[in-house]
Formats: sequence, structure tokens, C-alpha cells
Amino acid sequence: MNVDWTTFWPRIIEATGQTITMVIATLIFGSILGIIMGLLLFVTRQNNILENKFVFNLLNIVINIIRPVPFIIFLVAISQLTRLVVGTTIGTAAAIFPMTIVASFTIARVVENNLVSIDPGVIEAAQAMGASPLRIIFTVLIPEALGPLVLGLTFVTVTLIDFSAVAGTVGGGGLGHIAMTYGYQRFDASVMIVTVLILIVLVQLAQWLGNTLSRKIMRR
Repeated sequence: MNVDWTTFWPRIIEATGQTITMVIATLIFGSILGIIMGLLLFVTRQNNILENKFVFNLLNIVINIIRPVPFIIFLVAISQLTRLVVGTTIGTAAAIFPMTIVASFTIARVVENNLVSIDPGVIEAAQAMGASPLRIIFTVLIPEALGPLVLGLTFVTVTLIDFSAVAGTVGGGGLGHIAMTYGYQRFDASVMIVTVLILIVLVQLAQWLGNTLSRKIMRR
């Protein structure tokens, strides 16, 4: 049975809001954790300002274990942990938790890769002037990597839109839930087309905002 679009649009709007909520919340929490881990990965590398083999190897191994796991498998695999932390495995909040974990490790690697590209001479010059490791992090590393980092976070945001759709297929809400329940299971192509178009618009908007912000930062 095809949906009645005169009454179905409020559900589409609500689902779009849920998707945006999942993406923004995950991006905020994931960025906080990911930037911290990425900075730790970089500064604890061999011959770096806070060299620590144990911390570096531990973070490196954990990230390499989590990142290759397909998100839908990871989502199901930690469902009991999600229930323990959030209280449920269904709904927007339950989707944000696993999305944040995966996003934080991805962002950590993005941050590390951007920091590695910084000219070592800049760091050595700051050390020669007596700057502390903490001062180097906040006045040298972060400003130098900020522009490329925004582009990296833009890529992650697009990925999170994809993750939110996947989470929706297993009870996470959002556009993925609408597409699966009312489009795929009821064989309604119109619902599928509308949800896909909205997802495309969200991706294009995220990419445009990221590119614009990155250009402004790199021109300074």
C-alpha cells in the first residue's frame, strides 16, 4: 500500500530531524574524543615531544581493530553495551552511542594524519624557544592542522549521514528507518526516492559548509 503523502510528510520531517540530531551529536562527541586521541597518537610517536611507546601502541592497536569493522556489525556487536549505557538499543540516543565510538576512532586517525604532515621544523623552532609541550599543541599543532582537519571532519560528517541511515534500519530511527519500513518493506518506491533525495541534500550541504569553512581558515 502506497503512503498518503498528505499525512506522511510530518513523519519525513521528524525523521530528517532525527537524522540531523544523530549526525550533529555524534560529530560533537566524536570530535572531542577523536581530537584528543589523535593528538595523543601524534605527540607520543617515536622521537616526538611526549614520546610514549605504550600509549602510542595501545591507541594504534585499538583504532586498527575498530576501524575495519563494518558499522552495522559493530552496531549489533555492542548492543548489550549500548543497552547498559543508554538503557535501550532502539531510538536516536541508542544510535548515537555506537556512532560516536566509531567516529571518534576515525577522527583520531584523520587528526594524526593531518598532524604528521606538519613541517617538523616548526615544532623544533617552538621547542628551541622554550615552548612547553602543551603550548606547542595549542599554539602550533592545532592552528597548523586546522584547515585540513575541517576537510577531514567534513568527510567524517558525510560518513556519519551514511551511518545514521544504517542505524535506522535496525531501530535507530531517522531516514533509514523510514526508508526501510515504509519504502523497502512496503515496496513503495516513492518513499525510497524521497529519503534518498533528502540524504543527498544533507550530504551536499555538509560538504559545502565544510569546504567553505576550510577555505576561510586556510586564507588566514
